[in-house]
Amino acid sequence: MNPTEQNLLLLAKKINPNFCRVEKLQQSGSNRQYFRIFAENSTIIGVFNHDVKENSAFFSFTNFFLSQKINVPKVIAIDETQQYYLLEDLGDETLFSLLSKNRNEEKIEKSVVALYKKTLQQLPLLQLSGKKGLDFSVCYPRSAFDKQSMLWDLNYFKYYFLKLVKIPFDEQLLEDDFHRFIDFLLEADHDYFMFRDFQSRNIMICNDEPYFIDYQGGRKGALQYDVASLLYDGKADLPPELREELLQYYLEQLSTQICINKELFCKYYHGFVLIRILQALGTYGFRGYYEKKSHFLLSIPFAVKNLNYLLPKLDFSAQIPTLINVIQKICESDFVTACALPENTLTVTVTSFSYKKGIPQDMTSNGGGFVFDCRALPNPGRLPEYKNATGKEQNVIEYLEKHSEAQHFKELTTQLVLQSVENYLERKFSHLMVNFGCTGGQHRSVYFSEKLAEKLKKAYPQINVVLVHKNQLFVQQN
Repeated sequence: MNPTEQNLLLLAKKINPNFCRVEKLQQSGSNRQYFRIFAENSTIIGVFNHDVKENSAFFSFTNFFLSQKINVPKVIAIDETQQYYLLEDLGDETLFSLLSKNRNEEKIEKSVVALYKKTLQQLPLLQLSGKKGLDFSVCYPRSAFDKQSMLWDLNYFKYYFLKLVKIPFDEQLLEDDFHRFIDFLLEADHDYFMFRDFQSRNIMICNDEPYFIDYQGGRKGALQYDVASLLYDGKADLPPELREELLQYYLEQLSTQICINKELFCKYYHGFVLIRILQALGTYGFRGYYEKKSHFLLSIPFAVKNLNYLLPKLDFSAQIPTLINVIQKICESDFVTACALPENTLTVTVTSFSYKKGIPQDMTSNGGGFVFDCRALPNPGRLPEYKNATGKEQNVIEYLEKHSEAQHFKELTTQLVLQSVENYLERKFSHLMVNFGCTGGQHRSVYFSEKLAEKLKKAYPQINVVLVHKNQLFVQQN
């Protein structure tokens, strides 16, 4: 038992001497450590967090929410350092875990939709506590989601996502757009409690009721942010129709508490959806690319899918042209496919590219793979009849298959890759990248990448094969 576990067990024994065992729980994105502490017939949750100011915010908010009959866990004990504390155990079921178990692609069970609605019934009570005496002076690290907070989030997105995935942009023009975007968002009424991370993993389900956790980063802010966070929660991947239904349900519930202008609310809503997604991408980039925690990369494709859906809904896009251009580049980038990597499965990413554009970057932090140069092979692109065709079309396929050197190249490269796949499967590796390059990335590289992907899918149905063509003539992802 390590010192942290010992300290929590000692604190627990002051409450009940029968507590005897400590089990560490999976850590989330924060630095807080969570443990389950066992007695014969009961359990509690132990928490260690060295950040005393953050803990003080959590204790203050919890006491206030409990006084308002809002579902949050009770604080059972706090040690004298305020770094160790004990909480009521709400179990292991979250809204996200229930959603994951009770859906068939776009179809989500009614029981889960009902829990979302119960959550949205309580959300206004939580948000309106800011009008009922909640002490915002304890907020940490900042008392309001103000211009400074928004700039932090947008720069987090810029430095830990855009730059790390090499999306080009004009630094000054993007910064100017950030300020215009923030000025627009600050027009919304922001005198409410903003949970800050109101997503499905922070909603525990206990006795068929939602309970809220991890609100220590809460601060004063706009109503739109939290409902945007829940409905555009990346990996939850709610269907668009359900999002709209739940948004209307939330507005109905909010209207029972305060008088609101729904049209005005919706004017700013999509802006808060956007800043929330950009903040999330910054987190995924920092945790995934910078800290090399690859499971964070799995959320990126969902965030980009949300951006694709959101773009046509941004009525203020003309005010932020550089930011919109950056978002469009993200949505068009093929790195997203390479990030959609199922856990515990070997993923082979097969890419065709043009040497004029450079060798594709490995976005999985795995350190590369194969790069096969097709430029020494017969080039159909030099002939007029093939100039506008691609390596996916029958006339180009027939041209390359009648040349023995091209077929010999295909056999040798396929043999090399299959040998690695066999080895990677035995060693339980998760990623392999294979790149075929030619002059324009249109004919030869496309043909060989298509043929290899086809071979891999037939030979190894248990692996995930991702096929990416860098040339803009193609649909980016297959």
